[in-house]
Amino acid sequence: MSKSLHYLLAATLAAAPAIPAAASDANDWPGFRGADGSGIARSGPGPAADLTLDRNLLWKAKIEGRGHSSPVITDGRIFLTTAIVGEPIPGAGPPEHTFGGQPFRHPQATDGNRHHTMKVIALDADQGDLLWSHTAYAGRVYDDRHSESSYASPTPVTDGERVYAYFGSEGVYAYTMDGEPVWERDIGDIKTVGLGVGSSPVLSDGLLIILADEDSGDDSFIVALDAATGEEAWKRKRPVQASWATPIVVEHDGQKQLLTTGYEYVIAYDPTDGSELWRAKGLENNAIHTPMTVGDLAVFTSGYPGKVVFAIPLDSRGDLTGDDPRVWTYRKGTGYVPSNLLYDGLLYLTNDGGVITCLDARTGEVVYEGGRLPIRGRYSASMVGGGGRILMVNTDGDAAIIRAGREHEVLGSFSLGESVWATPAIVGGRLYVRGREHLFALGPAGGDAP
Repeated sequence: MSKSLHYLLAATLAAAPAIPAAASDANDWPGFRGADGSGIARSGPGPAADLTLDRNLLWKAKIEGRGHSSPVITDGRIFLTTAIVGEPIPGAGPPEHTFGGQPFRHPQATDGNRHHTMKVIALDADQGDLLWSHTAYAGRVYDDRHSESSYASPTPVTDGERVYAYFGSEGVYAYTMDGEPVWERDIGDIKTVGLGVGSSPVLSDGLLIILADEDSGDDSFIVALDAATGEEAWKRKRPVQASWATPIVVEHDGQKQLLTTGYEYVIAYDPTDGSELWRAKGLENNAIHTPMTVGDLAVFTSGYPGKVVFAIPLDSRGDLTGDDPRVWTYRKGTGYVPSNLLYDGLLYLTNDGGVITCLDARTGEVVYEGGRLPIRGRYSASMVGGGGRILMVNTDGDAAIIRAGREHEVLGSFSLGESVWATPAIVGGRLYVRGREHLFALGPAGGDAP
């Protein structure tokens, strides 16, 4: 296990990343970072350059509990998860973790001895009204969480027929769009160094796929459930230590690939049966960022304890760990938690303070470095974009919009006045941002999204 785990800020943080590969309306945002996991709104105008809370707030809705999961939107409905901390349970506590063969407890691990209630909720996307709320799990939890995180960090995902919520060791739950329970499943206990889970489920051809990397990797696995029934379709062990990254599903030359990242290995699976297509040497850093693709390349990034970005051909096959299949490598610019953004062939990296580096994603060549924002602070939420613009929100709730392109240009900034850890969603002309206590909807003045 890497020494960096002593300092992990983990599952907050990925808020990470859900990335569905299911068919959906182009205006929907059915999982973390949208329909394809890219973070790009493929239709509509994207975030306006001159957003302000006073002029553009359409509504805000109070959300009970705490969650770093992102809002997902389909057919006029918004789905969120949240977790409510209760009283201590006598005799309850997390499992023992070891580091270097010795008992280990992360200094910011907390709440494994308390009662917790985990809920799935739905709101009306137009007005913010609560449509339904279900308690998925209530009781003792298996492990601690990071003090800045939540037991509702994984983002739910929807295929337009059901919404799927994952709470780590506390289970997987499926509901209809109207909130009727369909199925629930326990996929087992998952140790995460006492920091909580962060990887979100993804959808591919009727399968719900969940990455469950734990502690030293001895019991790490990836599993696919039948999305209609919750029955296990396939399961594979993984030789990868604890991670918090969400995989993506892409198609290249007629073959779908499930791209996963990790400290020891980056691995591509066939999502239909879990067979391994290729593997290569991993990040050798904490795995929190979501993978990306450009053309025939897969791009992997990490920002702690070191910084690394590299690209590997999607037509790779077999075990490449004895070779060096990387087309290019770059070792600056990345942050600990927020995933990076690949937009129209340009790769935008952000460090923890929001300083932007732009690379040519096909070659790794630097386009610009040192792109500053008019706001300072720490970043957890991942970048999202659309309409030629990119949005960044820091943990203080201060947001900046930059122009996508080969020159760094800040277009505007605004503040939500509330801490933000979750990655925003963009649907049409509306921006949905989850704050510490509220879900905000911003759009064109007057409330009419184009």
